Amino acid sequence: MSRPLRLTREADGVDWAAHKADLAADRFDNGRSPDQLRASYTAPGVRLCLAWLDDRLIGTARALSDGVGNAWLVDVWTATPYRRSGVGTAMIRDLLDRLPGQHVALFTEDHRAFYESLGFALERDGLSTVVGSWLES
Repeated sequence: MSRPLRLTREADGVDWAAHKADLAADRFDNGRSPDQLRASYTAPGVRLCLAWLDDRLIGTARALSDGVGNAWLVDVWTATPYRRSGVGTAMIRDLLDRLPGQHVALFTEDHRAFYESLGFALERDGLSTVVGSWLES
């Protein structure tokens, strides 16, 4: 990447409809509406890192934290043309720097080696459930 990457910690300036379209084009859309995306990224307890190239949002990462001992890394996405260029690494390191002393967990289907390179280790057991219907509020 020849242009400078800019990381922000606030959701100011995000066009949520355009972000949803970018996620869908990248096959990373989990069905949230633009309003649900905004609510997810701006909820209390969220630590956010967004990657921008000029005025284009090219990466997201957020951590849900209790502020004491536990956090969950979610919504780590880098637009396909910018993968393997350090964007994801920069976002995750920014988040981890803001979570000292916390156990940070995540789920991933495809990128285990990437997260291991950042210090994550496989934990053998994990369970989850969806209460009611997915994205029902």
